[in-house]
Amino acid sequence: MDCDEEAGLVAALRRGDPAAFDRVYELYRPRLFAFLLRLSRSRTVAEDLLDEAWLRLVAHAGSLRADTRLAAWLFTVARNLYWTHQRSKRLEDAAAAELLTLWPARESWPSPFDLASTGEMGRRVERALATLPPQHREVLLLVGYESLTPTEAAAVCRVTPEALRQRLARARAALGDALDLAPAEMARKRSYGT
Repeated sequence: MDCDEEAGLVAALRRGDPAAFDRVYELYRPRLFAFLLRLSRSRTVAEDLLDEAWLRLVAHAGSLRADTRLAAWLFTVARNLYWTHQRSKRLEDAAAAELLTLWPARESWPSPFDLASTGEMGRRVERALATLPPQHREVLLLVGYESLTPTEAAAVCRVTPEALRQRLARARAALGDALDLAPAEMARKRSYGT
């Protein structure tokens, strides 16, 4: 989307134009959902957070600045919702652990994204990405997949551009290491018949 179209959409959002909301939803829903799905590794969580992100846009559209970059604003909201969810989940898990220490844990099932992933390289990258800490996953998804500039991604992550570049370098190195380990891991599993 060019700058003029984006500025027009922001102005229409600020006026409460339903067509502008529809257009932004059409443009960004798939990207935000993919970002949240990859970040959370849960379709249900991603859907819930996506719904909440759209509610935030509706609630705050009138107060958007005229120079708002929609992608950066929406990804910031989505990221913040994810981290709020993670903090809540940790608190719930800690409380539940105290209550249910003898209850067996549920087995982990592959997500729909895992099942839909095609191609060996795609599967390898997804597996390697899933092993990374969330801070590394988010920066790789924002810059590598969503094509945000490092400066835009830094604004989304609320860090300085230099800090983001360092985080991105560490994330890329960790992803490379995880990809290098994947073939060795597969060979080890084949040799042991697991």
